[in-house]
Amino acid sequence: MLKLYNLSNLSESEIQGLCDRNADEDKTIQVSVNAIISEVRQRGDEALKAYAKEFDGVDLEQLYIGREEIALLAESVPAIQKEAIDIAYKNIQTFHLGQVCKEDVIETMPGVSCWRDSRAIEKVGLYIPGGTAVLPSTFLMLGVPARIAGCEEIIVCSPPQKSGLVNAYIAYCAQLLHIEKIYLVGGAQAVAAMAFGTESITKVDKIFGPGNQYVTTAKSIIQSISRTAIDMPAGPSEVLVIADESSNPVFVAADLSAQAEHGIDSQVVLVSTSSDIIDSINKELERQIPSLPRAAIASQALKNSYSILVKDLNEAMEFSNAYAPEHLILATPRWGELTDKIKNAGSVFLGNYTPESAGDYASGTNHTLPTGSYARSYSGVSVDSFVKKITFQYISAKGIQNIGPTVEILAELEGLEAHKNAVSVRLLETFSRS
Repeated sequence: MLKLYNLSNLSESEIQGLCDRNADEDKTIQVSVNAIISEVRQRGDEALKAYAKEFDGVDLEQLYIGREEIALLAESVPAIQKEAIDIAYKNIQTFHLGQVCKEDVIETMPGVSCWRDSRAIEKVGLYIPGGTAVLPSTFLMLGVPARIAGCEEIIVCSPPQKSGLVNAYIAYCAQLLHIEKIYLVGGAQAVAAMAFGTESITKVDKIFGPGNQYVTTAKSIIQSISRTAIDMPAGPSEVLVIADESSNPVFVAADLSAQAEHGIDSQVVLVSTSSDIIDSINKELERQIPSLPRAAIASQALKNSYSILVKDLNEAMEFSNAYAPEHLILATPRWGELTDKIKNAGSVFLGNYTPESAGDYASGTNHTLPTGSYARSYSGVSVDSFVKKITFQYISAKGIQNIGPTVEILAELEGLEAHKNAVSVRLLETFSRS
């Protein structure tokens, strides 16, 4: 079912071609997104309502639901599902609380103290996808670290359902996160609204959340034309599984299927040292995929996916680092030999009993991760994503005497006399008192 390549037969350019994905080569998506951003900037709420009708098939009288509607929706969630969401919430919170730490004050030389401290980003926007699949788990992954960081204002946008409301599970997550308003806006228009503000939606300082290629393109564009930052380029989901002769084909096929059902533009990659294992996994995919409710989506995603035969696990890791996957599964008991070799990956799942689904929902790690090879330079969302690190320094009278001459020399050699003078006047004053 998966196209098969033998790595030893591929040229460097062919390997690079396999690592490239989701390119908007003819700029069709970019042109569409630019038009949407322009409309939202010019027409504000009116444009958002028009797009809700066009893309979501919903006529909205107002662009949000408030506390009372959220509470009513949340009440409809069955107890067993509330309990599952509660467990996920607790694990995500526990893991992210461990990221909060205060850095030491460092005395770089006598009388010269330097340190860093965190300050929350004041206004953040969370985009919760709701296209072919509604993702309350993403709400938890973004809302929990935002709350831990202490962001003052959290704007939440999610596409409206046909009812003109949001999914009940998203409403329940909103209650857990103390979110009192959810804006019924999806896609690139939601990104534009949060970046520039409308009559209803507050302009934010940073936008978070995954989405399709339109959402990802919108985030990239607004980062270059506005003063709003983004978490990362997080587009269509992907997984790379490294399997050897000890891997369980049933498990691996299930992992590949799980990722493929995200969307038709998702990609799954199987890298294995064994042609027999690849054959067994393909047979399992043929058995498992047809039984899925989203079989048509998963099958389409598999057409954009492939398998690669490698000579050993070291070669498998070399290809994985070149691909830089969002999710990396080391489906082998020998994973301990490989973790130090990982250079590029968003999140890593170790051994035969660690499905990527666990990280998607409830283990505690964050599932908002860099895709499209951006794992080469971006990390996944964390508490740090919602804060700024501000540096502080304090220099005493004795400290300026110690460091001052060095600064004077460096300022002088750069020809910045005023910089030198800012130190010299202080040295003059401190030495005159001593």
